[in-house]
Amino acid sequence: MNVEFVNPFLSSLVNVLGTMANTKIVPGQPRLKKDEVARGDVSGLIGMVGNETKGSFSITFEESLALEIMFRMLGEKPSKINEEVTDMVGEITNMVTGGAKRILGEKGYEFSMATPVVVSGKEHTITHKCDGPKILMPFTSDFGKVHIEVSFDNMGG
Repeated sequence: MNVEFVNPFLSSLVNVLGTMANTKIVPGQPRLKKDEVARGDVSGLIGMVGNETKGSFSITFEESLALEIMFRMLGEKPSKINEEVTDMVGEITNMVTGGAKRILGEKGYEFSMATPVVVSGKEHTITHKCDGPKILMPFTSDFGKVHIEVSFDNMGG
C-alpha cells in the first residue's frame, strides 16, 4: 500500500494530540498487521469512501493514555474507560481522519467519511471493511502507547 496514504494519518494524529491535548507522541516502525486484535484498550474505527478506492482507519489507545488525554482535553480523569472516554476517542478519530482527508484532498484524492465506531475492552478486535493490507503504526508517549491502522483497497499500484 502506498505510504502516501499512511503519512497523512500519522501527521494528523501527531497534530491533533499536540494541539488538543498538549501530548507529544513519537512514531515507531510501521509494519503489516495480520490479525484483527487491537493493540490497546479503546479504539475508534472509521471508513472512508472515494471514487478510486475505499479505506479504513483506526486508532487504538492504551487505557492510561486515553485517560490522560481525557484529563488534558476536558479536565476530568475517570478511573477507567467510560462513555465520556469512548465519546472522546470517537471525536479524536473524526478529527484525525478529517485532517488526513484534507491532506489527501490536496494530493487529488477525494473521500467521504463515515461515522466512527468506538470499541473498547481487552483484546477487542478491529475489522477493516476493505481488502487492502493493514499497516500498523505504533506511537509511544509518556503515558502509554497509541496505534493507528490504515488500510486501503489496492489502487493501481
